[in-house]
Amino acid sequence: MKVILTQDVKNLGKKNQLVNVSDGYARNFLFKKNLAVEANAKNLNIMKDRKQSESSKKDRELVEANLLQSRLEGKQVKMEVRAGESGKLFGSITAKDIADAIAEQYKADIDRRKIQLDEPIKNTGDADVVIKIHPEVSINIRLVITEKV
Repeated sequence: MKVILTQDVKNLGKKNQLVNVSDGYARNFLFKKNLAVEANAKNLNIMKDRKQSESSKKDRELVEANLLQSRLEGKQVKMEVRAGESGKLFGSITAKDIADAIAEQYKADIDRRKIQLDEPIKNTGDADVVIKIHPEVSINIRLVITEKV
């Protein structure tokens, strides 16, 4: 029996994939747990529409990521923070602080989870930061960290 999976099923397939399984497995397990639907003409059309909308959504996200990259690539983000005499910060600069500074200076909304820091920044000076806004698009930004007077 051919079924369309509504969720990922281990050792069987991914969501929206058409698979062939035994009748008993489909009726007694997949249908009862709402893991699959029967592959009839109506459900095949619904699956096709979902794949098209997913594809267009991914294309739109890629275009938006490329636009954001062209706006921010190579820019400097200036941050003033409290620091001690040797340039060591009171606290540290985290991904959230960087996202807030970018939003304030360049009016660009970036999710803090997309900013890749190996470790929090704890000294004044310059630091290079990579922002992975899309699986295919990343931005390099230079942070200029100065002591607040």
